[in-house]
Amino acid sequence: MTDVFADLVGQDEAVVTLRRAAASAAALLRAAAPAVSRTGAPAGGGVDPDGGHDDLDALAEPVDGPGAADGRPAADPGAGMTHAWIFTGPPGSGRSVAARAFAAALQCVHGTGCGHCPGCHTTLAGTHADVRLVVPEGLSIGVNEMRALVLRAASTPSGGRWQIVIIEDADRLTEAAGNALLKAIEEPPPRTVFLLCAPSTHPDDISVTIRSRCRVVPLRQPPAGAVAEVLVRRDGIAPDVAEWAAAAAQGHVGRARRLARDPEARQRRDAVLAVPRRLTGVGAAFDAASALIEAAEAEAAASVAEVDEAERAALQTALGAGGTGRGAAGAMRGAAGQLKDLEKRQKSRATRAQRDALDRALVDLAGFYRDALTMALRAPVAPVHTDTAALAGAGAQKWDADGALRRLEAVLECRAAIEANVKPRIAVEAMMLALWKG
Repeated sequence: MTDVFADLVGQDEAVVTLRRAAASAAALLRAAAPAVSRTGAPAGGGVDPDGGHDDLDALAEPVDGPGAADGRPAADPGAGMTHAWIFTGPPGSGRSVAARAFAAALQCVHGTGCGHCPGCHTTLAGTHADVRLVVPEGLSIGVNEMRALVLRAASTPSGGRWQIVIIEDADRLTEAAGNALLKAIEEPPPRTVFLLCAPSTHPDDISVTIRSRCRVVPLRQPPAGAVAEVLVRRDGIAPDVAEWAAAAAQGHVGRARRLARDPEARQRRDAVLAVPRRLTGVGAAFDAASALIEAAEAEAAASVAEVDEAERAALQTALGAGGTGRGAAGAMRGAAGQLKDLEKRQKSRATRAQRDALDRALVDLAGFYRDALTMALRAPVAPVHTDTAALAGAGAQKWDADGALRRLEAVLECRAAIEANVKPRIAVEAMMLALWKG
């Protein structure tokens, strides 16, 4: 690895911004260090004995001032750095990768994100004591979880640099959780940095008040060539397989890696792309919908089964399962409530996993109808699914451009309906009927 930003694919502008901010943050720490040594104040205290705040308080006011073009900090320590950031972009653009890389650069002992020092290594490995990562397992992030996180984030960094909170899928914050986070962003501790990841800054994804207090780093869908290059360089995948997977994944780095390395992922994709051939009538449309839903349920169940079993076993052990003492039986009788709470969380995680699996299938299906549309329009663009190009071409001749567009819109409407909490089976059945009718 060259540095912590090496895996942020096709995001050159964002990398320049983040390098500049990391360098400015390092300069700000260096500027604060002499004042701390003179006054004897704690390294993370951020307050001088005269009651004035040190340079770290500049982070409470977002600063978008330019730094040096080569990533060196501007003359004003802290210029280019702020205490709250939002990383936006389409799925697969690398929002969480960018947030983790930036966190590593902030914890880097050199202030550059070298990728080799203990700060960089432990942050990227997820073991740094001052970096907290929130990855929602269920459908939303609740207020209790957010309050506990904000309380812990207010503590002094143990490493003397930054206390960092990374919230993946910040668009899943409940209203109450968003309000708890907003209060922390409005009145941040001197050395706490919040990194939020969301699809966009639309009010449906992130509240306007949180957005107004954060600096936005927009990411774009990486080109297929850049995705293929990183698969070859980092994962050792054959160039021809990497190029195919990058195109089929439509710029989604993680999905491209799964397609290139996982035979089961390729089989699931093949089954989805066979759907257009199966839509020969009403009954076939409902059968195709059932098959798609059942495949998503099976994939989700397989992905969470091992974690669910480990969690349940760990909780039962903690509650005294298998114990022989006088209080063991009574302890297990009183554990019913905790086991019920665990089952509720696991059910929510399974629902999220099912929807994610179904959404991946719908993205593949949308890619097929996109290919048919571009062929009907004779657009000079490469197909997403090269292995089904012949089938897409036949569809383009049968449906014409209008028919292909209507089918593509039906898939996209299904994705939007599921995101709006319509029951997946109802949404998929309606989509299959629309695809059959055209």
